[in-house]
Amino acid sequence: MGKSTVVPFGPQHPVLPEPIHLDLELQDEKVVKAIPSIGYIHRGLEKLVEKRGFQEYVYIAERVCGICSFGHGWGYSKAIEGLMEIEVPRRAEYLRTIWHELSRLHSHLLWVGLGADALGFESLFMHAWRLRETILDMIEQTTGGRVIFSVCKVGGVRRDISDHDLKEIVSRLEKLKKEIDGLTALILNDETIHARLKGVGTVSFEDAKALGCVGPTARASGVPLDYRCGDEGGAYKELGFKPVTDTAGDCFARCKVRLLELYQSIDLIKGCVENMPAGEIAVPVKGFPPAAEYFTRVEQPRGEAVYYVKGNKTKNLERFRLRTPTNANLAVLVKMLQGCDLADVPNIILTIDPCISCCER
Repeated sequence: MGKSTVVPFGPQHPVLPEPIHLDLELQDEKVVKAIPSIGYIHRGLEKLVEKRGFQEYVYIAERVCGICSFGHGWGYSKAIEGLMEIEVPRRAEYLRTIWHELSRLHSHLLWVGLGADALGFESLFMHAWRLRETILDMIEQTTGGRVIFSVCKVGGVRRDISDHDLKEIVSRLEKLKKEIDGLTALILNDETIHARLKGVGTVSFEDAKALGCVGPTARASGVPLDYRCGDEGGAYKELGFKPVTDTAGDCFARCKVRLLELYQSIDLIKGCVENMPAGEIAVPVKGFPPAAEYFTRVEQPRGEAVYYVKGNKTKNLERFRLRTPTNANLAVLVKMLQGCDLADVPNIILTIDPCISCCER
């Protein structure tokens, strides 16, 4: 066995948009071991619940991560609603579902662009982000924001979507779907992408379950784990939701799952519009969170996020904790990197769709 060399990878790297550092132990060009290190953008967000009222904190929760912004606001609001036994109106749940799936669309299209850029497909990168602009325009039209929406609150949502805007969203998504067809066909049938991604960073079904990975990373290894099938709330139960899965477990399978989820999100939004109930979009919230604790989950674009809150009968919570999908997927990332070529490291990292901002709270 030859001598090992330790190569530092990140936190600044041309391919990676996130500040993650890896110490890669190499034997020639093969990775023997990878040791991740995070902590470059810690912001102390979980401590702020002691200084901000539980209603105000929704705005802070949304800023855990820009790309997953709405999901974090929804997850925190759900935790408080469970703690205070607040029943959210059905129309608000449907509106939350629409915005959450629009967030998934813009997150996955952003990821497709970054993945294309890592492989050297600059024109594909620009094309994916051009399609993402369509989603951001819909979000801006219905919320006033493009990344941070600030429409979710404890007890419901702050804004409604008119029937005219709902119909327009469906019409624009139908046109977008045709463009996504071309994007999907190009990626799934390109020989260069096959050569770079197939058989690379493979994770078996057993390892995916044992290491507790979540989201598209788990589903690409055949694990049908998607909390939208559970008791997430929103409209998912009424829309007959089923997760997208694959069995190959490699980088290409993770790419394929995310591409197919684009179609699924469009169908879910159309289902919400067709079945949108009438009524209120919020209920009044009275009093303070009790001296109790509660936890809930939300299926973010990257996977299941867990939210925990603890009240103390005052306007400020005693505790707020959040486990993000990237936290769960770092263990499986280390497994993926063992035995891979050094040149494949950036692509493997990108296929778990890392969000280090979520990890750094």
